[in-house]
Amino acid sequence: MVARATGRTADAIAHAERGAAAAPPGLVRAQLHAWALLPSLAAGGRGNDAGHALTTALNELDSAAETEAPGRFGFDSAELALHQAEAYLVLSRASDARARAEASLSDCISGTPGWAAASLVLAQAEAPDAPQDAAQRAHDVLERVPPARLRSTARTRLSNLTGTLADRGGPAADDLTERLRTLPPPIDAHGQALTG
Repeated sequence: MVARATGRTADAIAHAERGAAAAPPGLVRAQLHAWALLPSLAAGGRGNDAGHALTTALNELDSAAETEAPGRFGFDSAELALHQAEAYLVLSRASDARARAEASLSDCISGTPGWAAASLVLAQAEAPDAPQDAAQRAHDVLERVPPARLRSTARTRLSNLTGTLADRGGPAADDLTERLRTLPPPIDAHGQALTG
């Protein structure tokens, strides 16, 4: 995840491949393929390999003794659909991304971090064709999730969405940009504002 976030795609792929190869069958292997390998391969532009990672994740999830292990460190079909949607965004398959983000969103409880993630990925998929809808979806997340509970990944998704909307211009981008500018900084586990 760190390697991918810092643009070291080849390292991210290598780490993900090692992790996926070492993972036990079932949910853990499904998660490693969906959370680590799929997005890393997509970031590397390796669409066919990303498709193979997705197939493996789906097969592992289908054959898992436990079909879900929800929770902060769990893995379920909603999370798999979210990772799939994000990979499709990277691979410029917006309609597929939208469908998978909608599937993820339908399995989430409103106001939760998973719901926020699925909402913002759906907004990213909507942005090119429906910028007003995408901006409204982002505003909805900001209304329902207190700033202190807004994860760094949600903030990154909001920033990416704002960039996409800014490329299109118009009031949807301006309003969201202003709202994000005035968003208080995230806080750490001790209640202190993070500045960097």
